[in-house]
Amino acid sequence: QVQLVESGGGLVQAGGSLRLSCAASGLGSNFRINNQGWYRQAPGKQRELVATIFSGGSTNYADSVKGRFTISRDNAKNTVYLQMNSLQPEDTAVYYCNALIGRLGRLDLTEYWGQGTQVTVSS
Repeated sequence: QVQLVESGGGLVQAGGSLRLSCAASGLGSNFRINNQGWYRQAPGKQRELVATIFSGGSTNYADSVKGRFTISRDNAKNTVYLQMNSLQPEDTAVYYCNALIGRLGRLDLTEYWGQGTQVTVSS
């Protein structure tokens, strides 16, 4: 069974940095990871897309995090990262990783979500 497991959240002061990791497990040799992304949800707000890394390696960011956050991945480890610098209190949220995963030779993809990790930025 495919699972996404996040780590790296915590409490940090404004201006600080954190790196989130999301490891995919339960992947057989015939699985392929397509796009991967990070979302966040603050209390009372809708979940929003933070960053995406596409299968070809290109990336996309929400305007609010451009220049501060960097998404990357290690294909050998089936892991996607989110490096967050210059954190601000408005970055406080539960962060979720997301992945579109399919099987070799098939076009259909299944969307998976991690359990979420809390990031709290104090002023």
